[in-house]
Amino acid sequence: MKLKVLLPTHVFLDEEATRVVAEGLDGSFCLLPRHADFVSALAAGVLLYETPDRREHYVAVDRGILVKSADEVLVSTRRAVPCDDLGTLTDCVQESFREIDEREKMTNHALIKLEANIVRRFIETGLA
Repeated sequence: MKLKVLLPTHVFLDEEATRVVAEGLDGSFCLLPRHADFVSALAAGVLLYETPDRREHYVAVDRGILVKSADEVLVSTRRAVPCDDLGTLTDCVQESFREIDEREKMTNHALIKLEANIVRRFIETGLA
């Protein structure tokens, strides 16, 4: 099967998989190549997939949608964090969230400066 994990801005993952295990809103399920076509809403959790060389890989995903059609599995989600070791997946996710938090702080700081500059210019021109 072809497994694709799609994020809003890009294709995060595009690999061959012999098995995909995901967590739906009603519990976990496993998809194999000859599984019937299937659609499921995904809960935030771990997506496991096995490659043809029989290695397991893990991806922490936010909520999303999974669609299996013929020999293709498409997962659409807002965020995904890869990790090849289940034991360190939590650390990988926490590091990713720390980076996101830092970017949000920098963005908020830039917005505050922009707003202050706009107010200052209104005051300088006498429009306030």
